[in-house]
Amino acid sequence: MENGKKEFVGPRRGLDKNVKIERISETKFVIRKEEISGMERDIDIYANSEMLERMRMDRTLSQASNAATLPGLVSNMKIMPDGHEGYGFPVGGVEAFDAEEGIISPGAIGFDINCGVRLIKTELSEEEIRKNIGVLSDRLFRNVPSGVGSKMKLGFTEKELERVCEEGVPFIIDKGYGSGIDIEHTEENGFMEGADFSEVSKDAKLRGLFQLGTLGAGNHFLEVQKVEKIFDKETAKGYGLYQGQAVVMVHTGSRGFGHQICSDYLRILVEYQSKLNIKLKDPELSYARIGSREADSYLGAMKCAVNYAFTNRQIIMSSIMKSFEEVFGKSSDSLGMELLYDVSHNIAKLEEHSINGLRKKVYVHRKGATRAFPKGHRDLPKAYRRLGQPVLIPGSMTTGSYILVGTEGAMEETLGSSCHGAGRVMSRHQAIREIPVSKTLGELKKKSVELRIRSMKLVSEEAEWAYKNIDDVVGVVERAGIAKIVARSAPLAVIKG
Repeated sequence: MENGKKEFVGPRRGLDKNVKIERISETKFVIRKEEISGMERDIDIYANSEMLERMRMDRTLSQASNAATLPGLVSNMKIMPDGHEGYGFPVGGVEAFDAEEGIISPGAIGFDINCGVRLIKTELSEEEIRKNIGVLSDRLFRNVPSGVGSKMKLGFTEKELERVCEEGVPFIIDKGYGSGIDIEHTEENGFMEGADFSEVSKDAKLRGLFQLGTLGAGNHFLEVQKVEKIFDKETAKGYGLYQGQAVVMVHTGSRGFGHQICSDYLRILVEYQSKLNIKLKDPELSYARIGSREADSYLGAMKCAVNYAFTNRQIIMSSIMKSFEEVFGKSSDSLGMELLYDVSHNIAKLEEHSINGLRKKVYVHRKGATRAFPKGHRDLPKAYRRLGQPVLIPGSMTTGSYILVGTEGAMEETLGSSCHGAGRVMSRHQAIREIPVSKTLGELKKKSVELRIRSMKLVSEEAEWAYKNIDDVVGVVERAGIAKIVARSAPLAVIKG
């Protein structure tokens, strides 16, 4: 202990009960940097009282306090209302580092680089979907491979994989997977510049070659949904959303390719830390300083995984459209199928933000957090610049999901960020132990939701009771002024690994 401060060394369960958490408003709490030795910045927590207590009980806030000791931080550590403990850096965490003197940390981005969400609109009604729901679910389950190690043989060579990694969605559209509007309606226009395939290991390349177009397992999913309720009529109209409309939501990322890249560079950075005698509160928060060879290498490889993930979701969308065409006997165009937007929630990006009243370039790390830019922002597509960015927040498979719109409040409070989902309250093992499969299956049956899943244990792992209440989480986001609710959707069919 130093000067009365509580000091954490490495990961431990829960936040020291003597650490004071100050309430700023109904939805915002702060841990001042003076409370814990070594913290460079305060921790801003967006939550209600119940969520805060859960965060305090697990490692969310102790991990946040460790992350707040990292060098080069230019603003407070941010925790979204879906925040929960992760690998080193809490899920739902956001930090910004000086673009010249800061750092890049793989742990603050996550293993599933550019895990994200995509929403596809249709002009079909819930009634039209329900008439064909069984055969549609079967076709989607067949055409979109899912599960651990799932593969799709597209016939790509390693050279084509390189182009996917360095050119992203524009390259795959040239191969016939989609149209030009998809580029504009994808964050970063579907690719990040600066990707360097030479910085990717052979192991990652081998894992990535056959996983494009696949869902994976865990919390990844494909859902056919209905727009259940409209909250913001003007924005919904601008987005092309209306009550009773069928939409399709996809949640997946860079698969084994991104996981391998993260694993590779965590090992490399252990050597980097040792070489420079860098001491960390938590070894899982390893980093490289901006401008170092290690940072440049990781960024080049990370951007490959980012572009891979955007491309993965683009190919999946093509398979979804094919499935609808096969079932309804019409072209996807005549069915009104069009990409609303695609967002990332595990990424580091060079952005410009107002820091202490000055415009400054920073590397924003978002781990389990979604960008939420307001109307007028130059990085938004023309179609949404007058409205604000669509923010896509999925719930669990028996609850609803949300479409929100970014606000100026997000720029002022959270570095233009929102939550990315409901956030877990149970580990997967605990959920399997405590939530019977029959309970979730009963809930799905009661709500007339079709399920296609490769492992029944996943039914318990992904049960709604293993997560926070999505309505409460999104309610905090709106009341905090981070994003505004536009519409709520509910599942009609769920496809999981």
